Amino acid sequence: MKHSLFEVLIKPGGFFQDAIVEKESLKIPGLIVLALGIVSAVYAYLIGGLTGKMMAGLIPGMESIIAISTILGALFGVFVFWVIWAGLFYLISSLFKGEGTFKRLLEFVGYGFLPQIFGAILTLIVALQYLPRVIVPQITSTAAQDPQLIQEAVKALMHDPAMMEMTQITSIISIVFLLWSANIWIFGMQHSRKLSPRDAALCVGIPVVAYILYMVYSMAVM
Repeated sequence: MKHSLFEVLIKPGGFFQDAIVEKESLKIPGLIVLALGIVSAVYAYLIGGLTGKMMAGLIPGMESIIAISTILGALFGVFVFWVIWAGLFYLISSLFKGEGTFKRLLEFVGYGFLPQIFGAILTLIVALQYLPRVIVPQITSTAAQDPQLIQEAVKALMHDPAMMEMTQITSIISIVFLLWSANIWIFGMQHSRKLSPRDAALCVGIPVVAYILYMVYSMAVM
C-alpha cells in the first residue's frame, strides 16, 4: 500500500485512488473494525455494569451474565454494522448503475470506520467521568414480582441527570465522527463502485442522514 492509514483521514480520495488498483483485502479494514469493537466493548461493559448492579438482587450471577452479553454484543455488533452499511451502500449504488464487487466496497467501507475509533475513545473518556455520578436504583427479589416496579427502576436509571447528560454528549460525539466516516465513504464509493461525486454522496448521504435523524429523535424523546 502506497499511502499510510493516516491519509484515509485527511486525503481519502488519493488513498482510494491508489488502493483500487491493489488486490482486494479485508485484513486491514477488519483490524480497524476489530479495534473499534474492542473500545466499544469496554464502553458497553461500563454501561452494562450499571444494569448489572441494578439487577443484582434478582438472580445470582446476573451481573456476570449482563457483562458478558454486553461485551459480546458490542464486539460483534460493530462487524454487523460494517456489513449493514456496506450492504446499504451497495444496494443504493446499484440504482445509480454502480460497478465493482461487494468485497471491494466492504473493504473501503471498513477503512471508513477509522475515525470512529477516535470517537469511541472520546466516548469512553466521557463515560469514565459521568458514570461514577449515576445513582443506580436497586431491584429487590420482592420487586421482581411486579413488572411495573422494574420498569420504573429502568426509567429512573435512564433519566438520572448524569446518565442523560452523558447520553447527550456521547450521541453528539457519535454523530460528529459518523459524519467524518461518511466523508471517507463517499470517496470510497466513487472508486469502488465507479460513481460520480454526486451519486456517491447520495448513496452515502441518504442512509447516514436517516440514521442521524433517528439518533436525534431518540435523544429528543428521552
